[in-house]
Amino acid sequence: MDWKKQTVLVTGAGGFIGSHLTERLAQSGARTRAFLRYNSSSSRGWLAESALKDDIEFFFGDIRDGESMRAAMRGVDVVFHLAALIGIPYSYEAPLSYVRTNVEGTLNALQLARELGVKRFVHTSTSEVYGTAREFPITEAHPLQGQSPYSASKIGADQMAESFYRSFELPVVILRPFNTFGPRQSARAVIPTIISQTLSNNEVRLGSLDTSRDLTFVADTVEGFIKAAESSKAPGELVQLGTGRDVTVKEIAQMIFKITGKELPIISTDERIRPEKSEIDRLLSDNSKARTLLDWQPRHSFEDGLRATVDWMKQQLHRYDADRYVV
Repeated sequence: MDWKKQTVLVTGAGGFIGSHLTERLAQSGARTRAFLRYNSSSSRGWLAESALKDDIEFFFGDIRDGESMRAAMRGVDVVFHLAALIGIPYSYEAPLSYVRTNVEGTLNALQLARELGVKRFVHTSTSEVYGTAREFPITEAHPLQGQSPYSASKIGADQMAESFYRSFELPVVILRPFNTFGPRQSARAVIPTIISQTLSNNEVRLGSLDTSRDLTFVADTVEGFIKAAESSKAPGELVQLGTGRDVTVKEIAQMIFKITGKELPIISTDERIRPEKSEIDRLLSDNSKARTLLDWQPRHSFEDGLRATVDWMKQQLHRYDADRYVV
């Protein structure tokens, strides 16, 4: 694909993965649009400080109001839909907001894409939709199980995206990244939580230490989005992005201690532990479909990505409150 001839839109562009993807598209020469949730200060999120911000056209609105996206999507060739509520603990407190944002918001984006003739719609899923897995590694054929309001809302959004391909032939690709990490990730995620506490405190407070996740460095996840837009074989497909390796929370902490040269006590606290039937003990991907269909594979090792994240957080530590549990 000649990106210089493409007009692209990223929803959720100011967030963690969205900001990296938006910059990647701008660097490629695409006419890049960023859709951000309206706020009174017109904050552009992580893109506010981007060296590429002058190469990006910004739109503000709310995906829960489909009409607010119309101007941003008009004339667009490719939509990368990343806007969502993602925090699992907060979904226990506000489940309706997850349905309205993740399900209804996705429906709004799909309807506009169909109406305006978008040529490719890349929808973002999550490995959380598998729940407690029945077998490993997990393939795209694994059954879905909503074990949190967040994962249930994402299952609904995924099914809505698939239905628009089957019902209306909208060229939808569903990408299902396993856990992504790297610079700019919020304190809701385990890696920045451990790093910020290690750099600031005398102990590290976590939830379950034995849960394990398949963790992909953000630059590799972004490359997966690019490949999903480029592949002629991708429309109508669901594709996982993962490394095929899982790491426990305790092992992550130990690696961070090694990188930072610190050794701190780890304390497991009740407030950070998910309800028993909601917790997912292990996520481990089979990425063979991504390799075959998208010609994608992770290029950064977990250790290298972790070092890059620690180095970035040392410079950005003022953005993180290491003493507070962020839901």
